[in-house]
Amino acid sequence: MFSTARRKLQSIQTVPGTFLTIARRYRGPRTSGNGGYSAGLLAGTIAASAVEVTLRLPPPLETPLEVRHDAGRTLLLHGESLVAEARPADPDLEAPPAPSWDEAIAAGSRIVGWGAPDFEECFVCGARPDGDGLGIRAGAVAGRPGLVATTWVAREVSPEVVWAAIDCPGAYALHGEGRGEPLLARIAARVDRVPREGERCIVVGWPLDADGRKLHAGTALYGDDGEPVAIARQLWITPAAKRL
Repeated sequence: MFSTARRKLQSIQTVPGTFLTIARRYRGPRTSGNGGYSAGLLAGTIAASAVEVTLRLPPPLETPLEVRHDAGRTLLLHGESLVAEARPADPDLEAPPAPSWDEAIAAGSRIVGWGAPDFEECFVCGARPDGDGLGIRAGAVAGRPGLVATTWVAREVSPEVVWAAIDCPGAYALHGEGRGEPLLARIAARVDRVPREGERCIVVGWPLDADGRKLHAGTALYGDDGEPVAIARQLWITPAAKRL
């Protein structure tokens, strides 16, 4: 088990105002950063409560990534390759009423796997040793078509971990029976507050619309009082079918 101080260093390593490094612990696919966590790191370099991040490349792990500010955008670069870009923007989305704690527990028990094996070690929804990942796997809420939910007891919480928590439930909402294979392309999120250590939270996701391989979803995180503390609007891309 990592100490809190050691995990704090792994969470974000910076040369002030210049570089971010995504530790391997925060992977989504096996070889790149979790999309929500990576987006949250970049969002943290912007003085705004709501930020939209577009992911252009899989975020590299254990590699210093340069942050540059350019014409109202904040860019994340690996060498001269654009990994992501961010700008202040509100998700402009209203969270649905939260399911109860018991409803969310029951929903989380209804998932059917992860989909692509590459996500089995995801920091948010993968099978990781106790305490190493978030264990957020959202399933269908009884009597509320399209809504998926699960519970999360907040641990070692930071703004970027909140961004991670409201990432994968969107993919679960799109697939209906597990995570599926879509890749996060854009997330606009607003974090009103960071949950307290040990706070019992509920995470939900719901589909918005679709345009071919482009799929849209909303996600939200609720505190122990049932009020939303973070909300996101997402764009997911379904991988192209492989040619035989």
